[in-house]
Amino acid sequence: MKESLTPAGPARPSAAEANEAIRHLVETRVDGEWPSEAYEFLLAEWAEASRAELAASQ
Repeated sequence: MKESLTPAGPARPSAAEANEAIRHLVETRVDGEWPSEAYEFLLAEWAEASRAELAASQ
């Protein structure tokens, strides 16, 4: 019998979800300041999701 593993942490967003979060972050920034840490985090999430989706499609 095959056992399934429970994820240890929260699931990553899809590439589309990460992209939407990036757009929202850029469109709603306050005081004209660039939210570099949040942007870099979301960009890394998008990149990882994109790689995973590409690998799954091959």
